[in-house]
Amino acid sequence: MRAEFHMLAFFLGFLLDQLLGDPQGFPHPVRLIGRLVSWTEGALRGGGEEVRKETAARGKKEEVSESEEGRKETAARGKKEDVSGNGEKRKREFWQGAAMAAATLALTTAVSSVILLAAYGLHSWAGVLAEAWMTYRILAAKSLRTESMKVHDALARGDLESAREAVSMIVGRDTDVLGEEGVAKAAVETVAENTVDGVIAPMLFTAIGGPALGFFYKAANTMDSMVGYRNEKYLYFGRAAAKLDDFLNFIPARVGALLLVAAAFLGGLDVSGKRAYVIYRRDGRKHASPNSAQAEAACAGALGVCLAGDAWYFGKLEKKPEIGEGLRAAEPKDIWKGNGKRGGLDEVQIGGENGGSEGKQTEERDESDPWGRYLQKLRET
Repeated sequence: MRAEFHMLAFFLGFLLDQLLGDPQGFPHPVRLIGRLVSWTEGALRGGGEEVRKETAARGKKEEVSESEEGRKETAARGKKEDVSGNGEKRKREFWQGAAMAAATLALTTAVSSVILLAAYGLHSWAGVLAEAWMTYRILAAKSLRTESMKVHDALARGDLESAREAVSMIVGRDTDVLGEEGVAKAAVETVAENTVDGVIAPMLFTAIGGPALGFFYKAANTMDSMVGYRNEKYLYFGRAAAKLDDFLNFIPARVGALLLVAAAFLGGLDVSGKRAYVIYRRDGRKHASPNSAQAEAACAGALGVCLAGDAWYFGKLEKKPEIGEGLRAAEPKDIWKGNGKRGGLDEVQIGGENGGSEGKQTEERDESDPWGRYLQKLRET
């Protein structure tokens, strides 16, 4: 594959994303990756419940001594076995998760490579067209802008219920408790975070290694969106996916944040490049993830608003540090600004896994990837 063909396909793929976004009803490779993750998890963890039942039944068969000394000895032995059993369970879940990650990455990369090689084998221009289409499906700038602007438009109409519904499709928090400021703030946050996951990182990986490396990244990011939770079910099973996503997004998150700072310097009087840089340096690490607060801090500083802070997830209040100075409340127009609609921010798509949601592996799903809500619903059906 010649470099000029790759660069042409990359440009065409980016152009297609800007023109088409994600039309309703179009099949998307990320959904296929999501189904692969769900199927692989089910295949690997299918026997987990039977193992737990067998362990519990074996424990009940032990005869407890009626003497005080016998009871103490049995209790001590039970604690040791419980600790040992938990340790074995954690190891088993971790390696199951690692196997799921390896299988998903290998299959995704192999399929995309075979398709690309076959297309270029037919003809150079067939290869360019195939690579351009694959690049288009890797990027998510237009879809993020479209979905977040639905929130803006609903707020502009004064329709809070529709705004809550729209923002619920791109964030993981509970939205039914949010007021107008909370909805606007949530939308700005997810636009900021997805600069990395939906725009910067996919572009970097695809530019460097073509669609095969681009889909490798998308597979890692999708796995993190689906299993990168810090809860009982996924704490160990999802650890490999979460750590991989953190590793892959480490550089893109910082590149994205610096691009946002640079864009803010070009943005006119209603955004501040100096404040964007100061807040980025001060608050860029205020997150469990090494990446998630990077772009968010730059965006909060540029706009002069306060992002992050406490939020409700699945009916539970999560305490989080605030990012930014909060010179004013977040407003619907900040969603507009964040998407580069005005103020010179067109130079950069202010858009985010979570530079990785993900060291993250938080209990809730971070505002990562526009497909995250779909994938979570896919898991529940």
